[in-house]
Amino acid sequence: MIRILDTEVELEYPLGHHQHCLVAQIPVRLRKGDVGLVLEDREAQWSTVRSVLELVAAGDRGLRNLHFLMLPESALPAERLDDALAQVDRFQPNTVAMLGFEHVRLRDYRAILARFRADNAAAIALLERDVEAADILDIPVNWCCTAVKEATGRLRVFLEAKTHPFHGEEFLDKGVDLYRGRHFYFFRSTRSPFSFMVLVCLDYLYRSPYESNIRAVIDHANALFFRTRQGLDALFVIQANPKPEHRAYRDVLTGFYGEYLEETPGVRETVTVFGNASDESAIAEHRGPGLYGASCVAMSRRHRLAPLDLPEFSTDDFGGAPLRRLRFRTATRLYYFNLPPPPHVDPRSSRLPLKVHTVLHATPEGGWERVGHDAMAEMLEVERAG
Repeated sequence: MIRILDTEVELEYPLGHHQHCLVAQIPVRLRKGDVGLVLEDREAQWSTVRSVLELVAAGDRGLRNLHFLMLPESALPAERLDDALAQVDRFQPNTVAMLGFEHVRLRDYRAILARFRADNAAAIALLERDVEAADILDIPVNWCCTAVKEATGRLRVFLEAKTHPFHGEEFLDKGVDLYRGRHFYFFRSTRSPFSFMVLVCLDYLYRSPYESNIRAVIDHANALFFRTRQGLDALFVIQANPKPEHRAYRDVLTGFYGEYLEETPGVRETVTVFGNASDESAIAEHRGPGLYGASCVAMSRRHRLAPLDLPEFSTDDFGGAPLRRLRFRTATRLYYFNLPPPPHVDPRSSRLPLKVHTVLHATPEGGWERVGHDAMAEMLEVERAG
């Protein structure tokens, strides 16, 4: 069963204020390699990622108040971990970067965990139990890094391995089985009442006949709520998914926000952010425009999103699900928006807690420019339902 590790981090946000998030919907082009799936053009990919990290580090394009940065699953070359962390260390304090890395052998992932033992001791213990039980050090790992620049300026590094077992994700091919991660981190801020989690793509959906990842998340958040009256504020899911609109996501979101079987106060006000790769992506045989993209923000139906259908984003309820959704398009973009605070923080019906501040597109020179100033001035009016 998946272990959820409570982890305290020193983040300080003004009480009653919202946080800002940047979803980098960039291409991820992977091919089959000697170890799982690897990036096709490593230097070009790193150049794209570095341009995003440098933009954030410089506080350019209005990103000075950024709190959360999401890059897609498998978006970074494994050998660029230190370079990426050096860029994140330039970020403003109270910033969290979620970075997806290409597949590596389990022995290499184990060595990276050991480098950051101070922040990953409990995760190492779970991994070592698996290593002692079987000869698995050469199987591939799909993994991500959550780098937290704390209020004190200290950089902390947390690693997770994806719990969904197959890198093909459409084919149950035992020849390409991946290591199954054993833990998720549940981050709790010690300076401000804010908590969040980071999952890798199908970790959000994965279940067996005996357990469900999302059920474990809900139960953990509920237990926290009953102890402290604080639940899970934000859930981030990094993806490189050719089926972002798959019915399975709608089904799980319906259960997450629907409260059909029981009260779920721990996740009632959770904001879920899915950050996908763009439609310029190619993963093995999954190629072609329109397959990827559609990063989105989902929230409780206690919010009401005004109907919008703009060139860069739209709003809906995901086909009648008990939620509200801000859905982006499929092109290569940087989406900068604020996370809506819970309705009880500001109960006015006139409040505007969710706003798309900026959308940026890539330039031929390798930089980023704003898309449509007038369109980005549109507010997403959110009112408490009922």
